Amino acid sequence: MTEPVRRIIHIDMDAFYASVEQRDAPELRGRPVAVGRSQERGVVAAASYEARKFGVRSAMPSLVAQRKCPELIFVPPRFEVYRAVSAQIHAVFARYTPLIQPLSLDEAYLDVTDPLLPRPSATAIAQEIRAAIHAETGLTASAGVSYNKFLAKLASDYRKPNGQFVIPPGAGETFVADLPVSSFHGIGPATAARMNALGIYTGADLRTQSLDILTRHFGKAATFYYGIARGEDPRPVEPHRPRKSIGKETTYERDLRREEELYPALTTLAQSVWHACTKRHASGRTVTLKLRYVNFQQLTRSHSFTDPVPSAIALEETGHFLLRPLLPLPRPVRLLGITVSSLTSTDEPPATEQLSLLSQF
Repeated sequence: MTEPVRRIIHIDMDAFYASVEQRDAPELRGRPVAVGRSQERGVVAAASYEARKFGVRSAMPSLVAQRKCPELIFVPPRFEVYRAVSAQIHAVFARYTPLIQPLSLDEAYLDVTDPLLPRPSATAIAQEIRAAIHAETGLTASAGVSYNKFLAKLASDYRKPNGQFVIPPGAGETFVADLPVSSFHGIGPATAARMNALGIYTGADLRTQSLDILTRHFGKAATFYYGIARGEDPRPVEPHRPRKSIGKETTYERDLRREEELYPALTTLAQSVWHACTKRHASGRTVTLKLRYVNFQQLTRSHSFTDPVPSAIALEETGHFLLRPLLPLPRPVRLLGITVSSLTSTDEPPATEQLSLLSQF
């Protein structure tokens, strides 16, 4: 018996944190707003669409954001409010399906192949969900509808903000053909740069590569890349999928050769990882530094604490502590990464400033 075509919706709230702040403070509406701390070592957690017009983005250092937009208004995060609003949104999802995979407070996949409420299409369900979210929270959401997760995610980006787009069965391969691979969820800047160096710029270019060639260059990820170039993605929607770690690594187009290059690069990674931890209301007890030299020799160094890492600064300091014994460099570095594991949920928002953890070393 043939399996039914899956009906997948990706819901993404529009500038969620910033929109909540503008909703609750009318004087902020229509003005460039950043959720985060404005001090020297602060990081933007979210930016309103007005701020994005100036190039302000999440995970951007606050000082950089202020230079881009001198009129930027910083608002301290209120995570208890965001969690409450997120619960309202997820209650809307649950009216239609139990198959909900949250990606963060403001983003989720829904499998509505067999919905709880009879509706003519996934498109109709997505429209109802967006309307209910707006009616019950005063916020807007964008939706992508398709037959797999990869395409639904692409579709939700296609009509943001406050829009909806459908990629129907059979249309995925054509839809991705002209898109740059840098826009594909699952292909980061470093991988996109490597693909570009191989002459792969679009989905159509990616589709011309054999699985063997992709495996040679991209290892285990090759199967995923081979599939998405054809509009294929068999991954199921996984409710309550536990996350084991949160991390980020970057392969640099120009090798890092000096200590004064490594520390700022590691600081940027730590801030990005902490932003992801904050968004997911998680922290962890173990910090791992990953370093790969130009000869592809790879080193990892880890340290575990009794309690979860409490702040961005503590994560940054831990990364620096793990890096220090590896200096001076025996050879240039092409990849740097930092990961937080042994995750726990944070009942309270993580602090932005706390005492150094270095006393625990």
